[in-house]
Amino acid sequence: MDPILLVSPVDPDGSLPRAALEALAAAKALGAPVTAALFGPSVAKAAAALAGTGVAKVLAAEDPALAEPRYATDAAAATALAKAAGASLVVAPATSRMARVMAGVAARLGGRIDTHVTQLVDDGGPTVVRWYYRQRIEAKLRRKERPWVLLVDPGAVPAARAEGGAAPTLERIAVALPAARTTVTGLRAPSSGEQTIKPDAKLLLVAGAGWTKKQPDGAPHPDRAEALILSFLRAAGASLGSSKSLVDQAGEGQKVFEFMTHLNQVGQTGATPRHPKGLSTCCHGEEPHVVGWRFIRERRAVNLDANCGWARGKADVLYVADAFAVMEKVNALLGAK
Repeated sequence: MDPILLVSPVDPDGSLPRAALEALAAAKALGAPVTAALFGPSVAKAAAALAGTGVAKVLAAEDPALAEPRYATDAAAATALAKAAGASLVVAPATSRMARVMAGVAARLGGRIDTHVTQLVDDGGPTVVRWYYRQRIEAKLRRKERPWVLLVDPGAVPAARAEGGAAPTLERIAVALPAARTTVTGLRAPSSGEQTIKPDAKLLLVAGAGWTKKQPDGAPHPDRAEALILSFLRAAGASLGSSKSLVDQAGEGQKVFEFMTHLNQVGQTGATPRHPKGLSTCCHGEEPHVVGWRFIRERRAVNLDANCGWARGKADVLYVADAFAVMEKVNALLGAK
């Protein structure tokens, strides 16, 4: 079996990212010993978190220059760690930081890379499972070339858990980092008002265009819809998704929610979130919408139409009811707590 190396940076506080534990769980499914390679200003805390996860050895590249994401230094550290390990399979979490550098690392190692990995299986040899065409097609891939670099999508695999055991052996690797030509002076972000995208939330609320349509009294109530949705997001700590038809209304001159952008879009042309639970409201549940829900483990929907797409086997539970009335009742129950 190919020796496996898990490569990951540490978080700013020195801890191990959750995405790295998920990539570790995917790598362990192959049944071969896994060595971890961590880089950052200090990796002792992250290495200690691997105790009891089945990792026997940790290679560490420590340098103050590795505190900030930077292609030149990150690529140099990851390459040095991979060469020191001599692993033929290099697994890394597909975070923005690692996705930016691992293709270059694969080139420096003379290997190959595959991205958007959702599962690793031993099918007569290391085999990658991934999705194509917005999660409509599942494929299995193998390669003869080594080393083989694999980026595992966050949220695709449950994170590895410590099951009791000794802390892994820590071995520090000397890395010659290139001189940095840039300096990080701070972080600045545009003001976006209400934060609605929360990748770590346990619940995803998806809003459809029905929220802005005429209600039983013959008039639309978008302001009331905004208040109901925001109240639920705040009380439940949920993340917000949207159908394409709702976020597209801005270009049609219709009233849109100020806290919603195309970044909230879920579906065939949007995001494919991986929250444990999902609740769809005022969305008819047809295939372009549902394709983005493939990784949601429990799916529920609220719709007045008993024959909508959600009712045709795409939702675990369908509530045939008015979403305004349902969300008002839910918000009242959450407020009572």
